[in-house]
Amino acid sequence: MASEKINISKILPVLMAFFVMSFVDLVGIGVDRVSKDMSLSATVAQLIPSAAFLWFFVLSVPVGVLQSRLGKKAMLNIGMGITALGLLVPFFLYSFAMVLVGFALLGIGNTIVQVSANPLLVDVVPGNRASSFLSFSQFVKAIGSMLGAPLAGFFAAKYGDWKILFLVFGIVSILAVLWLGTSKIDETRVEGYKATFASSFKLLGNNFVLLMVLSIFLVVGVDVGFNSNSGQFLIKQFGIEQTAAESGRSVYFFGRMLGTFAGALLLTRISSRSFFMWTSILGILCLVAILLVKSGTMAWVLIFLIGLAVANIWPLVFSIAVEKYPLQNNEISGLMMMAISGGAVIPLLIGWISDISSIALGMSVLIACMIYLLAVSLYCLKHR
Repeated sequence: MASEKINISKILPVLMAFFVMSFVDLVGIGVDRVSKDMSLSATVAQLIPSAAFLWFFVLSVPVGVLQSRLGKKAMLNIGMGITALGLLVPFFLYSFAMVLVGFALLGIGNTIVQVSANPLLVDVVPGNRASSFLSFSQFVKAIGSMLGAPLAGFFAAKYGDWKILFLVFGIVSILAVLWLGTSKIDETRVEGYKATFASSFKLLGNNFVLLMVLSIFLVVGVDVGFNSNSGQFLIKQFGIEQTAAESGRSVYFFGRMLGTFAGALLLTRISSRSFFMWTSILGILCLVAILLVKSGTMAWVLIFLIGLAVANIWPLVFSIAVEKYPLQNNEISGLMMMAISGGAVIPLLIGWISDISSIALGMSVLIACMIYLLAVSLYCLKHR
């Protein structure tokens, strides 16, 4: 951003896009509620998140290429518009086929939003505040993620229809499109330079970019892997009752939410590279500790701290990469969104190791991922 002043009128509509970004987390609610409504098997129900998250791998790089031609603001509005459509389809046409169509559109829209929103936020904030605002944007996203379940419960209890949540979030998405569309934003565009598929994947030949893309792959894997396995881990490792153990996810997400808020404040005083190192160290220590402690109470504290540690790594990696290669921000954004597919691979690896050995050994995969992230943070410190 050319100006070093914070312009709230430009920042707020972009931050609103991060709230819309959180709507993809409705897949969890969708699995639970649709399964109950339609008596689905567990396997069939898992087609819902698959329909949404498949598109990160398929579309991220093409969206980054298209974005270099249409602009980040235009692509972000397209993404939020498709998100709105994806939310409204299952509200008005409630069948399993239409639910899959709706969540597929939600995934497509969310892929576009994630590719576009991060670099556009970098454009509208002062350069020295990029890491701080990217962390705060994850705080905004976390608020949206936490609202979905209680709102679905409220609408089900008050009006007998949990799907009103789709309507409400669809309307919010449309309002976000209108707000951003009427906002004057001067985004960074490089005249005469257009991203291509070749230029995007060629960046993977750059060791620094490859390290950072793999970092996204692994940190998303840690996030989803811990979230999806924490319940069974608490049951088997500490003998905690199932309902209580499942609430560990809420403790984890609460830690993440506070972590992003704290990160936004700390990054105004600490360099992003140093913060990346310290938060990686905290993550390793907490993951090792939770495998060794015997106290269930201490386990709850560590779950919160793990959420705190993981919270800021995604925006830190993104901001460090874009800071080093600002002209390639579209390609980098596309590659990093594609790396979100780590959330599908790492949990499967944890599950496989848990099946052939123990849940504790399976969870140790997360420690290996965090050690890699620490190594990358040290590399970033050395190569400023």
